[in-house]
Amino acid sequence: MSYIVLTDNQFSPEGYWNNPVDKVSSPLAVELALFDQNGYDLTRLEQCFAQTNLTSFHAHRDHRHALKAAWFTQQSKLEGAVLNHSLLFERKGYRGEALEQLQQWAHTNPLVYKLIRMRPKWGLDFSMDYVDRSGNVFEVLHWEYDGFNYEEVEHRKQQLQIKFASIDWDDAAVNMLKLKDQWHCLDFFAQSDWKCDYFGIVKERFKMVIWD
Repeated sequence: MSYIVLTDNQFSPEGYWNNPVDKVSSPLAVELALFDQNGYDLTRLEQCFAQTNLTSFHAHRDHRHALKAAWFTQQSKLEGAVLNHSLLFERKGYRGEALEQLQQWAHTNPLVYKLIRMRPKWGLDFSMDYVDRSGNVFEVLHWEYDGFNYEEVEHRKQQLQIKFASIDWDDAAVNMLKLKDQWHCLDFFAQSDWKCDYFGIVKERFKMVIWD
């Protein structure tokens, strides 16, 4: 068994920030730098809106920050099926006074339209690896799923967390290792499809561009 534990964390169905930030002048270009158009990394300006709208965000790989929470967790494990990460992601759009503030800034800094044109987005990310004392290392499953409709992504979340919680990941990994000649030669997307078929789950859908 791999002993993964489902957390109590949930998506927020609210996809928009409404409150403006306490800032008079138009934002600088650096505050919108490294904009992530197909993922969940927050610019410095988005982080300001998150603070104002009382939305927690967390460091995500060095300089990157995101609205994220643990989906599944696993106690420390050195071999067998080891959970790499399992996360719930969100990205907000803008309405109300927050949108009005952005529209005003866009007159002097058109980069702000990058935020204005954003759609709310929710994402699921589950990554299980395998290692053993013989030196075998591979991804058992790395499944990501994005969407702009809260109800649809929440439905997938409910489906997949039941499935993932029921799998004996150690046993599944050992069986996949025996079938390595079927999937190891495939490219990234073909491997993903093979593994989704193996586990009987919906195909991945990710890197969806956030602009309307």
